[in-house]
Amino acid sequence: MDGLGRIFTETDPDVLRDYFRRKPKKMVSKVMTVKEAVSLLINDGDYLAVGGFGGVRIPTAVLHEIVRQGKKNLGFSGHTATHDCQILAAGKCFNRCDIAYVIGLEARGIPKMTRKYFESGAVECTEWTNAAMTWRLKAAAMGVSFIPVRDMLGTDTAKFSGAKEITCPFTGKKYLAVPALYPDVAIIHVHEADPLGNSDIKGILVSDVELARAAKKVIITCERLVPTEVFRNDPKKTTIPYYLVDAVIEVPFGSYPGNMPYEYYSDEEHLSEWLQAEEDPDTYQAFLEKYIFNTRSFEEYLELCGGMKKMQKLRQMEFLLNREGGK
Repeated sequence: MDGLGRIFTETDPDVLRDYFRRKPKKMVSKVMTVKEAVSLLINDGDYLAVGGFGGVRIPTAVLHEIVRQGKKNLGFSGHTATHDCQILAAGKCFNRCDIAYVIGLEARGIPKMTRKYFESGAVECTEWTNAAMTWRLKAAAMGVSFIPVRDMLGTDTAKFSGAKEITCPFTGKKYLAVPALYPDVAIIHVHEADPLGNSDIKGILVSDVELARAAKKVIITCERLVPTEVFRNDPKKTTIPYYLVDAVIEVPFGSYPGNMPYEYYSDEEHLSEWLQAEEDPDTYQAFLEKYIFNTRSFEEYLELCGGMKKMQKLRQMEFLLNREGGK
């Protein structure tokens, strides 16, 4: 059985290997602004993949800027994409999506206008599971065109995926071949990075190591920009090495209103406000104008949402939750 869904990205590892071979690997500063990174590195029609997971460790500042700059006809990796999907759908930025989990904000609810965007037919969708999306990135990071899995066999998810059923040459058992996923651009928010692009993620990595190795271009936003000596003195801190990275941007509270593990908790009040705004088209448009289109920077957005007083409150909440969890 072959899945009916379309595969949206190149799967030939040799095509990508040639690209990676030519990619500059000099140890130079890659520090730039959010506006510069989006303008220089993200083109209409590119396929985007976002790091983190759900509302945790998401690169909100870059996502807002993609909407502000009006990027269109993007592909999008819906690998448990909740608030990141909500932001990009607000700008109608993507027209094709690999879906594992999108639209829903978990227990918070379903954003009505985001759902309407998918139901309008404006977005071509191919279905996968979260595990399959992770393995697709794993295949790309390994430099192979597919990886065999047992996931999805016998389900309608497989039917509407882009996977192909194969037979194991050693055992005769059935597997699904899921194709490698090579995004044009990956956007990943991390705890610390140096000017070269070396990055440190604390806590759960999800699939970000594979994502950074699979993507043609990698944009890193970080809570703190630190000297390169931090990584040289403790190489174990290097989750993502510099030679994979194309841009580094220091964005304190850059995952807001999402959660940043060990840094600050999610702003449930603001996420609820966004959900409520999506109940009515006029309210929704006014909300987007206020928080995205009429703001010049992520810092202005933070000020509108309560500024440092709110950020410190969320930081204290995260500290207390981690302390309680450690008991």
